[in-house]
Amino acid sequence: MKELILGELKEAQTALQNFIADDEMIGRVEHAIVALVQAFKTGGRVWSAGNGGSMCDAMHFAEELSGRYRHDRPALAAIAFSDPGFLTCAANDFGYERVFERAVEAHCRPGDVLVLFSTSGTSANILAAARKAQDSGVTVIGLTGRRETELESLSDICMITPAGRYADRVQELHIKIVHILIAGIEQKLFSTHT
Repeated sequence: MKELILGELKEAQTALQNFIADDEMIGRVEHAIVALVQAFKTGGRVWSAGNGGSMCDAMHFAEELSGRYRHDRPALAAIAFSDPGFLTCAANDFGYERVFERAVEAHCRPGDVLVLFSTSGTSANILAAARKAQDSGVTVIGLTGRRETELESLSDICMITPAGRYADRVQELHIKIVHILIAGIEQKLFSTHT
């Protein structure tokens, strides 16, 4: 069992070290912080969406912006598209591929930012949301685990964490990026220090 534990930790360590060494992706994280800060400064809102574990990441991102991360500060306008009543209604009436597209149509406005999580970069409902957001003048930030996916091409900024064979390693880096984004937002808007 110790071999399994150490193997998992070492694989996670390698994935993180590879991301740290990727200057292009580090630049994209910085660019995402700037876009998110700009949205908040101009009265925009931040929306997020994902499926399964990525839905949990989207919710985690929104709740730490609207609630609290490391420091007490004013609440920020962020919410995940995670209401089960809406999701099941839209899925029943329009198909699961359109649930997030419908949410974008209902809520997102120019000046807002939509943060989309998809470890594969190919989730049909995430891609439909990205297309609708682009058509609506909404900035799209993507987080995925694969390069050269449709999500990357539909995103204004896309952070890619090719961390291994399985989605869990990708999601581990996504949550790291989520925390960095929030820390950066807090520092830029409220002069907090981590």
